[in-house]
Amino acid sequence: MTKSLVEIASQQIEFARDYTSSLIADIHDSDWFQMPGNSVTHVAWQVGHLAMAQYGLCLFRIRGRSPADSELMSSSFRKKFMKSTTPNPDPAENPAPAEIREVLDRVHQQTLRELAEYNDNQLQDTIDEPYAVFNTKLGALLFCSAHEMMHAGQVGLLRRLLGKNPVR
Repeated sequence: MTKSLVEIASQQIEFARDYTSSLIADIHDSDWFQMPGNSVTHVAWQVGHLAMAQYGLCLFRIRGRSPADSELMSSSFRKKFMKSTTPNPDPAENPAPAEIREVLDRVHQQTLRELAEYNDNQLQDTIDEPYAVFNTKLGALLFCSAHEMMHAGQVGLLRRLLGKNPVR
C-alpha cells in the first residue's frame, strides 16, 4: 500500500521527535542551562527552538495564525527561542525546563492532530518566503523533520559534553 505524502511527512516528524525525546529524557533539569566547554548553546535553547520551529513550519506556515495558538506557546516564548537569538545560561531568564517540555509536547500533539486533516493536494499549495528547499506546504513539513534532526545532533553533543553516554 502506497503511503500518502501527509503520512510520510507525519512519520518523519514523529521519528525526529522520538529521537529528540530520547536524547533529553535523562538530562536533569539542573543541566538544561549548562553551556559546557566552549559551547555557545544549551539544551533548553535547543528544545525551545524546536518547539518554536515546529509551530512555525507545521502550523503557522500551513494554516496561518489561529486564535488558539497563544495556548500552545506565548509570544515571549516564541521570541526567546527564534532563529538568531542568543541562548542565555541564566535559568531565571528562561522558562523552566518543565515548561519548555510542555510547550514542545503541546505543539507536537497539535501538529499531529492538524496534519491528519490534510490531504496531499493541499500540501502542494505554495508558501511565502522565507522557506527552506521547497516553496510548498509539503516542503515546510519535510524541512521540519530535517531541522529537528540537525538540532538533535546538537543536543547529542551537549549530552556528551555533560558527561552522558550517547543514545543508541
